[in-house]
Amino acid sequence: MSQNNTAVAALTIACSDSGGGAGLQADLMSFSAMGVFGTCAVTAITARSPTEVRTVVPLLPELVLDQIRMVCESFPIAAAKTGLLYSADIIRAVVDADISQGIPILVVDPIMVSRTGVRLLQADAIEILCNELLHEARVVTPNLHEAEILCGHTISSLEDLQRAAREIGEKYDVACVVKGGILPGEEVYDVLYDEGEEYVFPVPRIHVAEKHGAGCAFSGALTALLARGELICDAVRTAQSFVTDALNRAYRIGPHTPLNLRDARPGL
Repeated sequence: MSQNNTAVAALTIACSDSGGGAGLQADLMSFSAMGVFGTCAVTAITARSPTEVRTVVPLLPELVLDQIRMVCESFPIAAAKTGLLYSADIIRAVVDADISQGIPILVVDPIMVSRTGVRLLQADAIEILCNELLHEARVVTPNLHEAEILCGHTISSLEDLQRAAREIGEKYDVACVVKGGILPGEEVYDVLYDEGEEYVFPVPRIHVAEKHGAGCAFSGALTALLARGELICDAVRTAQSFVTDALNRAYRIGPHTPLNLRDARPGL
């Protein structure tokens, strides 16, 4: 192999999705689609399908911390992202690892509530996520329900999305992308607020039966693009394009229609 044949490496710190469509599985597929080598630190094991979460078993915080350390000692990690962290102790372990390993870019996908409204993060962990983890992040990518928790008010319009992104960004001194796919309408809006600048990204709604894993794929693609040195505005646009194409290419597997992250084109 030529010594010039090098790749950028990224890390996902997330749960394993036994259904294969979300969690670290979606992150690793998204990393690969963006031309980035993917590594992982598993936070929890789930028994789930695209429509049901049956069991979530968290790993020991010490094991999560050791996974991150081993990956960072072995590879030059250019960016990392978090997914489902589950508990306050695991979040504290991730914060410690991020600081001690000097991870250059941290993307926080604050998995608190699913797009269907199911709570996925323990109640006592939300305060730790907000007060400790978000202050280490370069960007946070909440869905509508999570943005409502972070900003403290309901979101029912594009104007609300814009206000929420601004409030979250300013409160936690972080770039914020609020994903607006849950809002009704024939267009989907994602809103980025970063250092006083606001960007709105509209895209036609894709009507598919299942959107399981779309948020993970978006934040995974965004992380990979930032790892490659893309500007955040360009990275958000490309990540949105990637997920839109994955929804367009969704294929049927038995009763389910998962995103086609294998064949999706990132729009580069």
